[in-house]
Amino acid sequence: MKSYKICFAFLTILLFSIQKTFGQNPKPPFPVEIMTGNKEVYSQFVIKKYFSPTSNFDFFGLATYTANYKNNVEENRAIIISQFGYNFKNGFGVMAGLDFNSFAGFSPILGPKHSFANKNFLAVTNLSIFLNDALDVKLFGLYEYHPTINNDWKFYSRLQFIHNLSINYNEHNISYIYLRAGIQRKQFIFGLGANFDWSGPNKVFNSNFGPFVRWEFD
Repeated sequence: MKSYKICFAFLTILLFSIQKTFGQNPKPPFPVEIMTGNKEVYSQFVIKKYFSPTSNFDFFGLATYTANYKNNVEENRAIIISQFGYNFKNGFGVMAGLDFNSFAGFSPILGPKHSFANKNFLAVTNLSIFLNDALDVKLFGLYEYHPTINNDWKFYSRLQFIHNLSINYNEHNISYIYLRAGIQRKQFIFGLGANFDWSGPNKVFNSNFGPFVRWEFD
């Protein structure tokens, strides 16, 4: 439990520091999401910042926390990603940072990354190599499609996944697929979500369905 508190405190301080440092520059929104499912409450925070409008350096951070309604702390799950990256051409780049999750623990990471964004589509793909004894590898993907319906509304959809495994121990750590579909008015998004999780070497399956709300802070 102490590790959760330490990691969340670290990420919170880091996010506020980056907001203060890069606040004067054009930046993507900072989305905060809460989903109240039939089994669990899920929350997610995402941040992506560039050092300057023309800089090749950026920061990407993601924090998710899943808590069951029985308040069984041992079954709650957290994933925190904090990484600094350098971008080459066509969205390709490299990154290094820190990663924490409830199953593989805490480790420095590095690896290749790719991102793409336009008016209707966002794609982020990272391959993280963990510098730990297990030599964990994680593939992360986040893809959003939000075409315009009319002057006031947009359709919103998202596919998000993680697949994390240990090469040295030949074990599965954690995988998930999260789906969202809804509508957006300015900064506010709401709709329905579905979370599918596979945990541990035995790939224990869990599903969670319910409504979600999301606000994209400037």
